[in-house]
Amino acid sequence: MNNKESQSNDKQIDNDTAKEELGTNEGQQREETLSAATETNQNELSTDNDESSDTENKETATAIASPYAASAGAPPVIVKKSSLGWVITSAVLATALVVVLIKPPFGGGGNETLATINSSKITKDDLYDKLVLRYGTPTLDSMIEDQLVQQEADATSVKLTDQDITNEIEVIKLQYGTDEAFNAELEKNGTTLEKLREDIRPYALISKMLAPKTKVTDEAVQTFFNENKAAFGTTPEQVRASHILVKTKEEADAILADLKAGADFAETAKAKSTDGSAAAGGDLNFFPKGQMVPAFEEAVFALEVGAISDVVKSDFGFHIIKKTDYKAAYEPKFEDKKGAIRTMLIGQEVNQLAGPWLAELRTKAKITNTLEKKEPVADKEAPATK
Repeated sequence: MNNKESQSNDKQIDNDTAKEELGTNEGQQREETLSAATETNQNELSTDNDESSDTENKETATAIASPYAASAGAPPVIVKKSSLGWVITSAVLATALVVVLIKPPFGGGGNETLATINSSKITKDDLYDKLVLRYGTPTLDSMIEDQLVQQEADATSVKLTDQDITNEIEVIKLQYGTDEAFNAELEKNGTTLEKLREDIRPYALISKMLAPKTKVTDEAVQTFFNENKAAFGTTPEQVRASHILVKTKEEADAILADLKAGADFAETAKAKSTDGSAAAGGDLNFFPKGQMVPAFEEAVFALEVGAISDVVKSDFGFHIIKKTDYKAAYEPKFEDKKGAIRTMLIGQEVNQLAGPWLAELRTKAKITNTLEKKEPVADKEAPATK
């Protein structure tokens, strides 16, 4: 029922289209703001999860091996949404390949056939060799770094606490705005908060050990909050409503009388409303101010939850509106976000420090790695053919 629309009242449309007809679609504003912020992130901790080629898989493995590799680009504005998936993917690969690096993964003879393709076959040894070739070296390298970091933590009496893990989780939560969105992303990735807390431990330990060397100021934290407030889940006041739309005032008056006499609103909407939302009992879901035409908006925002309006006239006909729910506006508070922002900014500086620091640990350690690739021997020049 947007003023720019000229669609007839009796056209049957689905519920989403019905909402668009009632007003300008501003519901995507928060998501676009968040997307714009995340697009500017150059953080090298993120790696796409849908890589398919050998080259791309090797790049993923390299990222797993060096999660805190120094980033040469501009500091990220906010953590990428894909970073949660990256943490999960990295942890799954690393865990699975611990077994692969020790012995063939399925027990039994290595020549046992796992798959046949026409006259060809794939054996356990084939699979094992492929996994080690593709992921073995970088994954073992990552495990070596984990041991170096843990040994250094033990030597310097640095212990990771539950609060340290929580701080890192809060950094990831920043990008999703609300706990509901964050939990939905966990479910989408097939994991849990408890599993994520375990997966993120190696990164949290490095961050804690290098944090004293960073220089994040209170002013930097405040500035980041001010410049990215919209990405932290700012939402306007919203209402949820159902309505019944008919062509004439007489029809609307008769329906309103039935409702006052005890008729069920949703069932009446299904039977008598000419709007596309009729099939859903007139439900329009949640919407903020500015999305509906003025007469409709003024009426619904003035109602108490559960109340039914008088007949409301608009360019589309005559409405009877029921307000079914309400959400107050949410404005993120600096006090609620400053801890996570500080941890994130520290993490950005840690990214720069970790590469040289890990290299120094390697230099001081005695490491034997039997998977390290040897320099390939150059092929002898083939004889010229006539």
